[in-house]
Amino acid sequence: MTDWLGMIPGPRAPRAPLRTQVLGRAEQRRRRVLGGGGGLAAAAALAVVLAGGGYWGWRTIAALRLERDGLVAALAAARDTLGFVRSAATRAVTIPISTRGQAGSVTILADSTTRRWLVRCERMAPNAPDQAYQIWFLTERGMRHAALMPMDPGDAAVMTMVFEVPGDAGRVTGAAMSIEPRSGSAQPQGPMVFRVLL
Repeated sequence: MTDWLGMIPGPRAPRAPLRTQVLGRAEQRRRRVLGGGGGLAAAAALAVVLAGGGYWGWRTIAALRLERDGLVAALAAARDTLGFVRSAATRAVTIPISTRGQAGSVTILADSTTRRWLVRCERMAPNAPDQAYQIWFLTERGMRHAALMPMDPGDAAVMTMVFEVPGDAGRVTGAAMSIEPRSGSAQPQGPMVFRVLL
């Protein structure tokens, strides 16, 4: 506003030593921030470390989730088994058996309230490739298929299954096991492993 009167002095270039000093300080700050030429290398190394740590964390979390899910399933199975054992409506029967000269046993826990059975087979001989053990319900109307349990040579010595008695089976009076074709049979045809009344 006062420029028209000529009162504002014209721009002047700074003295050479002051200009050199200001530019020198700016360059020093730039080098401190970037760390000379190693600033980019340090930033790249940090990025690699963070990426590796992130990948390791992701893998660890995924492994822990799988382990947790396995433990949850095992706990649910243990609680289910404990429910069979503690129920007043459960009848427990252990049947000593011999398959191909090998001594073993079958334990049946039958809950008459829920109509669920837990069957545990121990130390049974493996089936031939085209055969399987088949469990039967003995009912007032005859024998009904309960479950098919193929035992291959590489299987564990203990096999456990839980299954339900069909609603139309009527009153179950016992259980039986026979050796049948791998696909199962509508009625027992093969050798009988055991037959027991409950």
